[in-house]
Formats: sequence, C-alpha cells, structure tokens
Amino acid sequence: MKKKVQTVIEKIRPLLQRDGGDVELVDVDNDGNVKVRLTGACVGCAMSQITLKQGIEKVLLNEIPEIKKVENVE
Repeated sequence: MKKKVQTVIEKIRPLLQRDGGDVELVDVDNDGNVKVRLTGACVGCAMSQITLKQGIEKVLLNEIPEIKKVENVE
C-alpha cells in the first residue's frame, strides 16, 4: 500500500510546491494510517491543517479506499 500512497502523493506534490510547500511520505501502517511531513512554506502556515485534511487526506481517501486517516508528523 505504501507504493500506492507514494504515487498519489507524487500527483499532489506539484500543487504544494507551486506555493512553496511540499509533502513527504513518512509511513503507512497496516491499519491504513498514513503519516506525512509537510515541509517548506507549509511548516507553520495557518492553512496547513486544511491542506492536510481537505487536500492530501481527501485525495488519498478517494484514490485508496483502504486509507483510514492522514496525519502530519514533525
């Protein structure tokens, strides 16, 4: 499943990079929990939680139904 998640993240990445941010995959566990690290302009941005939940998590859930949640780790 980690490879699928990485493929989807690669699709999302250019949108974040356009605004000076980025995302990297940290881990995917067997329960479908995804850990990512927001970097660049996303660090400390007031909108980063919205980006995480309404952007990254929403796309991952739509494309990979086995995913349960996405969380940011520092």
